[in-house]
Formats: sequence, C-alpha cells, structure tokens
Amino acid sequence: MTRTARAMYLPVAQMGFVLWCSAAALAQTPIPGHTGTIAIEGTVEKQKAAEDAVAVKTIDGTKHVLHFAKSLVVHGGDKNGADALDSLREGTTVVVHYSGTGARATVQEIDVVGDAGLKVTEGTVTKIDRGRRQITVRFDNATSETFQLTERAATGGGNDTAGAPAEKDRVTVFYADQGGQKVAHYFRRAK
Repeated sequence: MTRTARAMYLPVAQMGFVLWCSAAALAQTPIPGHTGTIAIEGTVEKQKAAEDAVAVKTIDGTKHVLHFAKSLVVHGGDKNGADALDSLREGTTVVVHYSGTGARATVQEIDVVGDAGLKVTEGTVTKIDRGRRQITVRFDNATSETFQLTERAATGGGNDTAGAPAEKDRVTVFYADQGGQKVAHYFRRAK
C-alpha cells in the first residue's frame, strides 16, 4: 500500500474504531431504575377482569394497580391466564411478579399464598446456588432442606440484588410441592 493510500485510509479506520467503541460504551450504559422483574407481596384489594388489572396492597401499605400480560400464569389457581383470575378474591394473599413501572407495569405471574397455593416456611440460608437453581435452608429444629428455585427466583427475580438474601440470613421461602419436589417461587429476608 502506498503512503498516500495509507494516509487516506488511516483516518477512516480510526473513525470507524471510535464509532465502534462509542456504540459499545452506550450499549453498556445502565438504565436508571430497575429493568428486571420485581416481586411484591401483599393482598388483593380489587380484581378488575374487565380492565385486565389487579390492585394489590403490599405489606408496607402501598397500593399497586398492575395490568396482566397475555401470558399471565397464576400458581395456586386451577387455570392459567384470565380464567385463573376468578380465584383471586379481595383479601387473598399473593406474590405478584411484574416488570415496568407506572401505567406500563405488567404482571407476568401471580402466586396465591395459602390453601391451594404456595406454602410458606422460614429458616436460615446455608447455601444459595443460582447456577444449579437451589437454596438450602436450615430450620430451627436443626434440619435442613434444599429447595429447587424457579428460573425467576434463581435469577433474583424480585429480589433487589443489593438487598438480596445471602448465606446466614434468615429468610421466608414461598414454595410449592411440584412432582415430589419442593420448588421455591420466591424468597426474601424474614421480617
């Protein structure tokens, strides 16, 4: 390549490199706020099937009105989607997994707690293995149990990663017996 050709192509190559680096940096810029799935625990205040929405009052007293995703899954109900919402009565305790904020908050999953829904237990974490999707909890009677985590629970779904439970923390685990195995749908630090 001649000296003139090099002088002509070098600025073009440098500009391309600068643009590529800028695009890579922009792609890694964090978005303010939480962009993943959030889980809240509370009670159903109103279920608005006609509006595809549910009002949930959380344990800290905050009221959330959330809209249903078309792929909504309800654990603890007999059916999925909008048909499963018939079992959500005022006062029903639930864990709601949603994404988005404000008017765009969309519910992907509702876990009914108690009766035919999720069971609740409390103990101390001895191990969390998100890769194998497992949490091991030691109970007050000195026995331990390993729960399989749902994909959402394994990826921290709903748990603020900065405040997520860690080993030696006291936790409340919301789980279901599925196929002879205890599967944790949600866990949080015990209050």
